[in-house]
Amino acid sequence: MDLLLKHFGEQSVVGFFLVLARVSPLFVLAPLFSSRLVPARVRGIVAVALAVGLSPVLIRGHHLPTAPTEVGWLLGKELLIGLAFAFVIGALFTAIAVAGSFLDTMIGFSYGSLVDPLTGTSSSVLQQAYSLISILVFIAIGGDAWVVKGLARTYDVVPLDRMPDLGSLVGGVDVAFVSIFASAIQVAGPVVLALALTDAAFGLVSRVVPQLNVFGVGFPAKVTVGLLLIGVSLPFVAGWLADGVQWAVSDALRALKVA
Repeated sequence: MDLLLKHFGEQSVVGFFLVLARVSPLFVLAPLFSSRLVPARVRGIVAVALAVGLSPVLIRGHHLPTAPTEVGWLLGKELLIGLAFAFVIGALFTAIAVAGSFLDTMIGFSYGSLVDPLTGTSSSVLQQAYSLISILVFIAIGGDAWVVKGLARTYDVVPLDRMPDLGSLVGGVDVAFVSIFASAIQVAGPVVLALALTDAAFGLVSRVVPQLNVFGVGFPAKVTVGLLLIGVSLPFVAGWLADGVQWAVSDALRALKVA
């Protein structure tokens, strides 16, 4: 550490670690950046590279404290801002996964589960499919560049040497968390409604024709209806997600205010 301080200067070293503290949560919570498909070492290298590229520009014109106590407070503040920003972005993609789990339950795919390669956790078929499709759309629309640009703009709102308004920050995170369920309903709503109507139709058929094996006929029918409607609705989901990424970045920036 003493060698770093002598070679680069105290301001540069402190600025680098402060920027790294705000950048690092992206590789824990944000979509694509936190994917388990990317080795942890690679994610760490990319985080350090971003911090190296951003820190010389961001510390310009700012005099950063070098006392250990003050640096510790600033590191905690930077980490909190990074976590809030990454959480708001990640909440959008969590809503997509929740929508997939809704459809798994309605169709009946929730009986089996697979290991999601993006998160490393157990997930059902459509939940995993929706997660993978959302990441593909995210890459196709250049969402990674939007997220990095949005993170860079957070320094215009809350510079390295200023403290954020905690009330506004917590409020923004709370709104993002609450909107997960509502966003999932928007994505899965049309298919869920069609599946509910299919269930109701087979319920009426079972009353009229009690001899009919409704379960044996109804399950394949629900799978067919569900997959057809999912295929039809996916382009609209992609468009919704493309707009949602921009909204999420804007919401994350609006949640940041200088105290």
